[in-house]
Amino acid sequence: VHPNVSQGCQGGCATCSDYNGCLSCKPRLFFVLERIGMKQIGVCLSSCPSGYYGTRYPDINKCAKCKADCDTCFTRNFCTKCKSGFYLYSGKCLEKCPDGLEANNHTMECTSIVHCETSEWSPWSPCMKKGKTCGFKRGNEVRVREIVQHPSTRGNPCPATSESRKCIVQRKRCQKEGKGKKNREEKRKKSNKDESKETRQESKGRAARRQNREQRENNNKTQPKKRKAPNKEQDLAPVDTAH
Repeated sequence: VHPNVSQGCQGGCATCSDYNGCLSCKPRLFFVLERIGMKQIGVCLSSCPSGYYGTRYPDINKCAKCKADCDTCFTRNFCTKCKSGFYLYSGKCLEKCPDGLEANNHTMECTSIVHCETSEWSPWSPCMKKGKTCGFKRGNEVRVREIVQHPSTRGNPCPATSESRKCIVQRKRCQKEGKGKKNREEKRKKSNKDESKETRQESKGRAARRQNREQRENNNKTQPKKRKAPNKEQDLAPVDTAH
């Protein structure tokens, strides 16, 4: 250590020298040696740089180097990120993953092998041929299933997600395009026409009955009242002459 030690340092240093930089740090800061050419300079940082891990002691907090294959680490023996070409597994950096695991080139970690998983088969579709369900006797029906878990690099690949088989149906003729719709439209028009006809007939019937009733009332008003016929039995009754 250079004998020229100063107390009025900058950059978080508690003590420093012109030759060696920081000699000690202020509380909670980490002391680390940085190499500049052939020379090492002490600096004080709030956290350790990449490739270093921090340790706290009663008198000083220090940054120590990780292992050569480790980019960042928690302690010297526990790496959290590996350098290029290595895969992280349980805090260690490995060139090759253990048996039962595979290398993930995206995260640069050794991960478990994932196999493909599919859903259950759907019910068989209606028997069809060239997109139609009529006009044929022999056709095909299909069923499908979905992939619910895609496999990893070394996992078992996914099986087929659709199946087809032959089918036989009772042959029936196809309706001409638009014929079914036309028939329905004609039935609807006929129904409306019948309803309108019934409505007109009912209206005519009510009008005729009303006209007859009015005619009878008018006839009753214009005809003279008939005189009551005499009682013939009373006229022929014997006259009592006994006195």
